Amino acid sequence: MRLNKSNPAPSLTKAEGLRLLHQMTLIRRFEEKSAEVYTETKIRGFLHLCVGEEAVAVGVSQALQEEDYVLSTYREHGHALARGVEPKSIMAEMYGRLEGCSRGRGGSMHLFDSSKNFFGGNAIVGGHLPLSVGMALASKKQGKKNVTCCFFGEGAAAEGEFHESLNLAALWQIPVLFLCENNLYAMGTALKFTHSEQHLEKKGPAYGIETDVANGMDLLDVMTKVQKAVAYIRETGKPYFLVCYTYRFRAHSMFDAELYREKSEVEEWKKKDPIPQFKAFLLKEKLITEKVIEAMEAEAERQVQEAIDFAENGSWEKVEELDRFVYSEKAAI
Repeated sequence: MRLNKSNPAPSLTKAEGLRLLHQMTLIRRFEEKSAEVYTETKIRGFLHLCVGEEAVAVGVSQALQEEDYVLSTYREHGHALARGVEPKSIMAEMYGRLEGCSRGRGGSMHLFDSSKNFFGGNAIVGGHLPLSVGMALASKKQGKKNVTCCFFGEGAAAEGEFHESLNLAALWQIPVLFLCENNLYAMGTALKFTHSEQHLEKKGPAYGIETDVANGMDLLDVMTKVQKAVAYIRETGKPYFLVCYTYRFRAHSMFDAELYREKSEVEEWKKKDPIPQFKAFLLKEKLITEKVIEAMEAEAERQVQEAIDFAENGSWEKVEELDRFVYSEKAAI
C-alpha cells in the first residue's frame, strides 16, 4: 500500500469532530444490530455489512454537496447513512416494509432515496459504473455543476464495465469520481488472484485519469484526499479515480464461511479500526471528552433501536399492489 501523506489533515472544530465520530459510530451500531436481527430471520435475503469500512463512507460524504449524485454497491448501508438517508427508512427497507426507502421491494442490496440523490444500492458487481458515466454525462450536457460519486469494490475493477467506464469518462471528460473501496478480498478471492497489477491506482493513469490513493482506515486521510479529488472535478469537469485501501472485519455476507483468510489477519486489521483511531485523535486534541463520547454512543444506540422499532411496526404492501412497478409509471411513487 503506497499512501501519499503530503496533504495536511483537515482542521476540525469540536462540533465537527463529534459529528464525524457519531456518523461512524451510528453506522457501526446499525450494522451490528442488522446482523443480530438477521439471525432472528427478521431480515431475509442477502446482507452485506461494512463493519471496518466506516471511515470511507463518512470521509467521502464530507466533500459532497446535496446536488451531487451517489451510486453504490450492495454493501451500501454505510454510504446511505452517511448520505443522510434516515436509519428508520433503511431498516424498514431491510425488513421488507412498505415504509422502507424502496417500499420494501429492494431490501438490503437496493437502497434508494432520490430526495438524497442516492441512487442505489446495485446488486450486480460493476453494473453501476456505466450508470455513473451516463449520469455524469447527462449533468455535463444539462450544464449542471454537480459531481457523480460512484462507490465500488476492487472486485468490480476486474470487470469489463470498469475499463469501459473509465475509458468513456476520459473520452467524454465528465465530472465523475470513481471511488474504489479496496478491501483486498472482493467476494472471497484475494486481490493477487484476480488482478495481474495489484496496485489498482495504476489503472487510472492508463486512461489519462487523475488518480490518488487514501488510507481507508484513517478518516482524516480519506477526507483530505476526497476533498482534493472533488475540488479537481468541480474545477475541471474531468473524472478522477481514488483508491481507498480498507478492510471489512466481517465476512462477505451472512452466508460466507470465510475460509479464504486467516483469523489472525482479521485481528491484525482490527488494530487499525478507524473508529477507535479517530476517537483517540479527538481525545488527544482535546476536542472531545470520555463523557461526551458516552453520550454520543448512547444516542447512536437510541437511533438504531428507534429504527428497529419503526421497522417492526411497519406495514406490508397490499397483495393487490404486488404487480405494480412491473412497468414504468409516470408517478410511480
